[in-house]
Amino acid sequence: MRVGVTGATGRMGREVRDAAAARGVEVAFATTRDPAAGSGLDAAADFDSLVADENPDAVVDFTVPEASVGYVNASTAAGVPVVVGTTGFDDDQLAALRGAADDAAVLLGANFSRGVQALLDAVEAAVGSLPEYDVEVTETHHDGKRDAPSGTANVLLDRIEGARGGESDRVHGREGDQPRSEGEIGVHARRAGDVTGEHEVLLAGNDEALELTHRAGDRGVFAAGALDAAAWLAAQPADFYRFEEVASEL
Repeated sequence: MRVGVTGATGRMGREVRDAAAARGVEVAFATTRDPAAGSGLDAAADFDSLVADENPDAVVDFTVPEASVGYVNASTAAGVPVVVGTTGFDDDQLAALRGAADDAAVLLGANFSRGVQALLDAVEAAVGSLPEYDVEVTETHHDGKRDAPSGTANVLLDRIEGARGGESDRVHGREGDQPRSEGEIGVHARRAGDVTGEHEVLLAGNDEALELTHRAGDRGVFAAGALDAAAWLAAQPADFYRFEEVASEL
């Protein structure tokens, strides 16, 4: 398999390149905004020509929403599938990704950990079994993470609301006089140090508390999942996919 990598000098870009080397996956090109001389990396400004000329089996993208939309559009226009690990998209940007999937396969994953997929299923089952319990979601990431709540936290919130049968009032942090209202979900984002990623869902009621937690010990788990997704996506027809579809087959 041959992959193109965007954001090659970012936290996840480096992890994807390392995971590819460990697996014997060829990196057809790896782009960054300002590649250092002799680094072997490519300029992000040349992405359109690189993806068309190199024709990789898939592109793996961990960048920022504005750049990611451009990479997806250029890749799918060249008939190249894209695995997108970028988070923080707004509604218009998500619509652009879905539109690009008319030309080639696009897979969006908020989290490429198999453990997180298990957490999502467990949370959905727990909330369904304890519909009257209060729910709080807390996520912790490194101090450089831009979007809050995290993409994974938002997926958890969607699953919780689905189990409850509809949208809830998401209360982001609390300050001052804020007694809890019925049906709300508390959402808390922490940013500190170099924490890879932690997600906790607390359900409390009936004089008891249930905590469901996932902690990632190394970003390599996300890179490995992204490459699993790339291998799977390369064989799929043009459409919009989620990582859950890959995880169910691993």
